[in-house]
Amino acid sequence: MPQQEMDIVGHLDELRKRLIIIITVFFISFVTAFVFVQDIYNWLTKDLDMALAVLGPLDIILIYFSIAAVAALTVTVPFIIMQIWLFVKPGLTAEEQKASVTYIPASLFLFIGGLAFGYFVVLPIVLNFLLTLGAGTFETMFTADRYFQFVLRMTVPFSILFEMPLVVMFLTSIGAITPAGMHRNRKYAYFVIVIVSVLVSPPDFLSDVLVIIPLIFLYEVSISLSKFVYKKRLRRLSMEEGTG
Repeated sequence: MPQQEMDIVGHLDELRKRLIIIITVFFISFVTAFVFVQDIYNWLTKDLDMALAVLGPLDIILIYFSIAAVAALTVTVPFIIMQIWLFVKPGLTAEEQKASVTYIPASLFLFIGGLAFGYFVVLPIVLNFLLTLGAGTFETMFTADRYFQFVLRMTVPFSILFEMPLVVMFLTSIGAITPAGMHRNRKYAYFVIVIVSVLVSPPDFLSDVLVIIPLIFLYEVSISLSKFVYKKRLRRLSMEEGTG
């Protein structure tokens, strides 16, 4: 077998191993979350002043599966990041390995921080606004399915989008992007942020604004972090050239 084909087979085998680990962790986390899904459900709905309705018996199991899946995904995220890093590690230089390994714990904190921001900040504001908007006009009754769809749309996107500064720092550290390029393309980035915010948030103006503002703030923070990492990279490259 040619060397190139052997390399491809080796990479595919390594990828399969990493995927099996991720799927196993997710499955174990899912089963564990499903065992305690009633407690999770009660915690998620403790601040509601009404009972959630279901339109059919299958809705109950689908809702429980959705809650368990999100809980399992939250637990699995650090394992996913670790397995991705282990998969790409052989192709990285020593400096890139050193830079990337420090981002693994930070990515977990940002993921959890995004979930917390969406759940504890954005969700209550949007929910209270919508309830106030319909007060005295409509009789409010939520189905469990619609409510949890709303909760997911207000939380999960933030957990992913909060990774932006970390991704920018890593790409800057390996020379893929520069802070000057981020400055130059700021207007395009803002346009993409607006589009993404409208797509992931519920269809009302307040929700859009509450998603757009944090993302623009994250982009500006990312530029500042990119400058910091870029300066360190230039110093490192200058020292390497001086000793070369």
